Amino acid sequence: MRPTRTTVLLTTGLVTLLGIPAAAADTPSTLYVNNSASAPRCSDTGPGSEDAPFCTISAGAKAARPGQTVQVLAYTSYDETVTVDRSGEPGKPISIVMRPNTGGPVRVKGLKVQGASHVVVRGLTTTGGVQVSGSTDIELDRITAASQTDAVVIGAESVDVRLTRSNLLSPVRIEGGSRGTVLGRNQIRGGTTAAVDAVWGPGTIVTNNTLYLSCDAAVSFRSGSTGSGAFNNLIYTSAPKSCVNPDPRSGILVGQDSATGTRADHNLLAGFPADGVVPYKWADVVHATPAALRAATGQGAHDILTANTWDVGPWDRSPNVDSGDSAAPGVLPTDYNGYPVVDDPLAPNTGKDGGFIDRGAHELQDTVRDVQLEIAQNWAPVGTTVQAKAVADNNWPGTLTYRYDFGDGTAPVVTREATADHVYQSPCACTVSVKAITAAGNEAYRQQPIKVTPASPLATAFTAQPYLPSASDPNQLVTPLAIEVDPRSSTMPWPIVRMDVDYGDGAKEVSDPIITTRHAYKQPGTYKVRVTLQDAKGATSTAERTVQVAYTPAGYVAVHPSRVLDTRMTSSPVQGGTATPIDVPVHYYSSGPHHTAGASAAVLNVTVTGATEDTHLSVWPSGQPRPVTSNVNVKAGGTSSNTVTVPIGADGKISAQLNSGKAALIVDFVGYYQPNAGQRFTPLAPTRALDTRTAGGALGGGQARTVKVAGVNGIPADATAVALNLTGTGSTENAHVIAYPEADKRPATSNLNLEPGKDKSNQAIVPVGPNGTITVYTNTGSTHLVLDAVGYYAKDGKALFTPVVPQRLADTRSTGKLAPGATTIVSGIPANAIGAALNVTATDTTGPGFLTVYGHGATRPEASSLNTRPGETVPNHVTTPAADGRVTVWNSYGGANHVITDLFGYFTQG
Repeated sequence: MRPTRTTVLLTTGLVTLLGIPAAAADTPSTLYVNNSASAPRCSDTGPGSEDAPFCTISAGAKAARPGQTVQVLAYTSYDETVTVDRSGEPGKPISIVMRPNTGGPVRVKGLKVQGASHVVVRGLTTTGGVQVSGSTDIELDRITAASQTDAVVIGAESVDVRLTRSNLLSPVRIEGGSRGTVLGRNQIRGGTTAAVDAVWGPGTIVTNNTLYLSCDAAVSFRSGSTGSGAFNNLIYTSAPKSCVNPDPRSGILVGQDSATGTRADHNLLAGFPADGVVPYKWADVVHATPAALRAATGQGAHDILTANTWDVGPWDRSPNVDSGDSAAPGVLPTDYNGYPVVDDPLAPNTGKDGGFIDRGAHELQDTVRDVQLEIAQNWAPVGTTVQAKAVADNNWPGTLTYRYDFGDGTAPVVTREATADHVYQSPCACTVSVKAITAAGNEAYRQQPIKVTPASPLATAFTAQPYLPSASDPNQLVTPLAIEVDPRSSTMPWPIVRMDVDYGDGAKEVSDPIITTRHAYKQPGTYKVRVTLQDAKGATSTAERTVQVAYTPAGYVAVHPSRVLDTRMTSSPVQGGTATPIDVPVHYYSSGPHHTAGASAAVLNVTVTGATEDTHLSVWPSGQPRPVTSNVNVKAGGTSSNTVTVPIGADGKISAQLNSGKAALIVDFVGYYQPNAGQRFTPLAPTRALDTRTAGGALGGGQARTVKVAGVNGIPADATAVALNLTGTGSTENAHVIAYPEADKRPATSNLNLEPGKDKSNQAIVPVGPNGTITVYTNTGSTHLVLDAVGYYAKDGKALFTPVVPQRLADTRSTGKLAPGATTIVSGIPANAIGAALNVTATDTTGPGFLTVYGHGATRPEASSLNTRPGETVPNHVTTPAADGRVTVWNSYGGANHVITDLFGYFTQG
């Protein structure tokens, strides 16, 4: 294929296509027209500046002087027919153009150029006709004639008029002795007359247009239009069915009186043969083929006739591609869209002298649909040669220009090669980008990050932090005691190909490449975490850290109570020596209950009934060793319940096990603690909220009573839950009591199991219902109820809860009984705790009474924490204030007791 030939311009006036000469220094180079509502106030009597533009194009045209440009805001309609009757000077035209970078179109009713010279009009759309009369050196470029009835007329002896790169829905007529008219790179549709009709238009040149055959002809030179020419045109034969012309239509028609000096060559006529259509009618003689025309006239030697129209156009393998005459009169340097003449590497260069200009208005361009970017070393130390490779999806391989930017401030690399090399001089997290650009300026873009590292040895470093639920996504699945190991602070000159993590508890993880890992431990403790990295060059490095794994302070989330286990329904009682797993369904999904999302501890009401012998139940986190603590003590054949606050295991479960014998187990879920979620707790000295012995009378079976708990007794109105010590006394039957938030939504759960003749207590955490109330209910018999508030949960509460693996703090069986009226101090709670969640058990009691637990150093409240009974072991969940890491236990005057105190968690501020 031959290199691009220099385009030959028909006249020196065509230089205006390449740029408009500037105005003289003493006149403004540009006038402005802008009638949009968002523009500065316009005026046709103003200066036409950008700040005070003209309202109409006609005003700008009348004010313009040689060398000035009138810029018109696009996307705007102007209700006028623009008339240009002022003249520029040679090399200093008056130019009326669409304002750059504002899109289009500029709509007007019509365009007239009358008695003017040296004028350029570009970018206007007219809904009426276009008329040029008595004018010289006129350029009409990128004009859209939207009317199908109003022709574009060049007449009245106009000279050197150029109509280029325009879309014309009506025919063009050259008449009245107009000379030297050039039509180039237009799309033109004819009507009842020829698409291009020169009638007394000598020297008319029609080059590189796409023409649609009308009812008459595509191109016609008649009535003295001598010395004219038609070159490189693409002519389609399709014509309206409404044509009534009885004579055959012609692709190219040259009248007898216009044949002198008229030439035609390198045209492509698509759709021949066709009924009622002839390719040529020259000097009144019809020629059916280019060969016949050439034999008779010497013209059309390189014309092409094709039978089809659908496979002819600006696309690969079309016969019009690379087959024209690049030196034909009137050839322009750019096509209808402003794209350059380019060589299609897939098509042979069959144009004149091996040239490759296309026939018709459009020049086929390469199309780049996408480009991928490959970087051989996207992670490498300073000084390494990095190669970027572009893989483009385009029609013509090898014809693109690539612009690489390596993102470090160095000059972009512009090349025809698909690869580019670069050496970085300093470390960076850079972005490499490439643009694949066609000759027409179409482009595809892609970028990719690259890591340029210091030229230093591999050195492993990592952080190990608790991995906690997010406040913005509280339902995210996060296992308690989880950590996140992040090795990204390591010095890594080359990519990491292997990372080994030893979490210190027997668990290990191998990954490729380097990642942030997460691991959940089964129990708190101190662990050594070791991370080993291996890079692409074979170097290895190891680092080790000691990690303290512990539960994180958490807020409380109250839920509507629900039953999660009742072995009476499954005929599978719990047995001594065998742990029973219990799912804790904090969150529900479409697939059913899942474990606790981000919860670290659950609050449960646990009931043991039908025990085959005197025994006790322990509850602890799944996956951990069974502790020595206990939660529920029950006599053979009896029923006993207790509130339990317990951490959740790594598998989302808890474990429960009887010390001996068998019994049915009932577990009700009432709430949970979760980091970065829920409400804070404020402990209170026990404050009485209800005592039916002094107000309201006993609660009868099947009856409910609503109790105000928030907005009274120091509990704020916005409290979401209250911690209550619930005591039943004087019960007439075996019964149970339920405490719940909404009176009309009683759950199938229980909080306290009653027996006649026995005072029984249990602590409950109850969500607050409407108007700051809760409701209490008993199923049968009658009973007196005493409710003592020991704390509340609210947004502005004081403290968060940190669960602990259940642990025993004190046991008087090794030091002696607590005498009536005596106190014992229990220590072992963290010193910064302001409250604690305990399980307190009284055993080997010599007389009925009660125990009161309160913060060390505080005044003892007039309330009980659990009721003691001779011959029975009685536990109760106790939430109490604490001070200096201690609480005080006081025994009433009823009898001596052994007191066992177990810790399940504590509350701290911060």
